Amino acid sequence: MHSSQLVERSLRSVWHPCTQMQHHETVPLVAVQRGSGAWLYDHDGNRYLDAISSWWVNLFGHANPRINDALKHQLDTLEHAMLAGFTHEPVVSLSEKLSALTDGALGHCFYASDGSSAVEIALKMSFHSWRNQGLGSKQEFVCLKGGYHGETVGALGVTDVPIFRDAYDALLKPAHTLMSPDARQSMEGESADQVALRAARELETLLQARAAHISAVIIEPLVQCAGGMAMHSPVYVQEVRRLCTAFNVHFIADEIAVGCGRTGRFFACQHAAVWPDFLCLSKGISGGYLPLSIVMTRDDIYDSFYSDSMARGFLHSHSYTGNPLACRAALATLEIFEQDDVLAQNRVLAKRLSDGLAPLAAHSKVNHFRQQGMILAFDAMVEDTKLAATFSRRFFASALKHELLVRPIGTTVYVMPPYVLSDSDAGFLAERLQTVFDEVIRA
Repeated sequence: MHSSQLVERSLRSVWHPCTQMQHHETVPLVAVQRGSGAWLYDHDGNRYLDAISSWWVNLFGHANPRINDALKHQLDTLEHAMLAGFTHEPVVSLSEKLSALTDGALGHCFYASDGSSAVEIALKMSFHSWRNQGLGSKQEFVCLKGGYHGETVGALGVTDVPIFRDAYDALLKPAHTLMSPDARQSMEGESADQVALRAARELETLLQARAAHISAVIIEPLVQCAGGMAMHSPVYVQEVRRLCTAFNVHFIADEIAVGCGRTGRFFACQHAAVWPDFLCLSKGISGGYLPLSIVMTRDDIYDSFYSDSMARGFLHSHSYTGNPLACRAALATLEIFEQDDVLAQNRVLAKRLSDGLAPLAAHSKVNHFRQQGMILAFDAMVEDTKLAATFSRRFFASALKHELLVRPIGTTVYVMPPYVLSDSDAGFLAERLQTVFDEVIRA
């Protein structure tokens, strides 16, 4: 089968996410046949370096043999069993390993299928736990400008990316939206730490006035990803923890995108040497193989639901909650981290990528080149509003022609590649990214 045939069938029957389908009249739809390492291949033999880890999920390459072997073994053992009234070894082992990575600070794991659901669960858990403690007035949430937490109704309520939420405003419970600690907002002479402290003061002012009514503060630690890869100092995470403790408010860390080593530590919160009350994981936790999300929480929150009354229990579920195959993929992913000293290797790879992109960082049309671990981003300076509006689509199409999968957010170009790039892959990525940028910025 040729790619064109499969593309035609897909356009007739599949509604693709985060896509204006009409754009596929001009923007190519790629029919992927297989993956190997950092590369994807279509039915016609064309290859594409997956520089965004297929929406940030793939950590150790496509068709990774170690994860494949773990899944093959699990498939012959147990494919699924409901988690209500039953348990199984993969979900127990995964929960134990994740808790150990927090030094036991987050002792219990609740399972779902996707990041938005994890955020929804954390919001509901926070709200419900306060009610169980006789503090039912704590019903409000706090989020950041430019923050993105998913597309369920609850998650959209704490999301501040207009294109995602504007159509659904009437359905949403309003949240308090505060200044982002985005370091790009620095005033003359102001450091990233000072920007973080300025943003924290705004949070403190709100908590002084509304703490009795606020359930939780939710942030993406260090990098606000879908909001344009806005990066901030760990000082802000420290301040959120301090203020939430002082004012008796929950701290929800959305590490769906920034967890699993993306920032240079396994958890982004580790850069600040703090633990939240809830930590949401998804995307990379299963190595990019199967849908899985996890809400990790403190034992005292778990205890607030512990009762003989069903009304005090947390009644939220997904049909495939704690799926053994997904959990086994996650266990194999954690084993690779342990056995290969991945975080140390990533420090070397991150430096190699930074060095390779240095000429692009110096480009006259590039602004705010920034990096946090294995996330690199910059803002394209596009003065023409019409060209700015189409920049992402044009960049994506040009990148495909040059064997790259890169999908900018507005005029923010970023790479978030798998951790398995070879030296030649890293060099290829840097060279082709500059070629594509030069081509698109001149248009």
